[in-house]
Amino acid sequence: MSVADHYTYRVHWSAEDVSTSAPWPSCPLSPGSPGRLEAFIGIQCVAGGIVADMEASREVPTMAIADRRYSGKFQVRVPEEVHRRLAIRAAEQRVSFNAPASACLAGA
Repeated sequence: MSVADHYTYRVHWSAEDVSTSAPWPSCPLSPGSPGRLEAFIGIQCVAGGIVADMEASREVPTMAIADRRYSGKFQVRVPEEVHRRLAIRAAEQRVSFNAPASACLAGA
């Protein structure tokens, strides 16, 4: 398995038929891809080439999102009123402040 196989890829369409890779969003696949599968394979090949070039020049490739570890903790600043509403919701539900904040971030 290649290092490039671990990266996150998105294939999306616009007038230009653009595919992107999470570590290199400014490196689109050329327009005119015949279909989603071909575009996905194409962007994986582009990423594989980038990784190979980096390794050949003794650079360390960007770590793939799938290979990173996350603590589950991060700090975010919100307006005072949003903070208050989340605190009220937590109190009403008799849960920690983290529960409604996490649910909001998750889109629930």
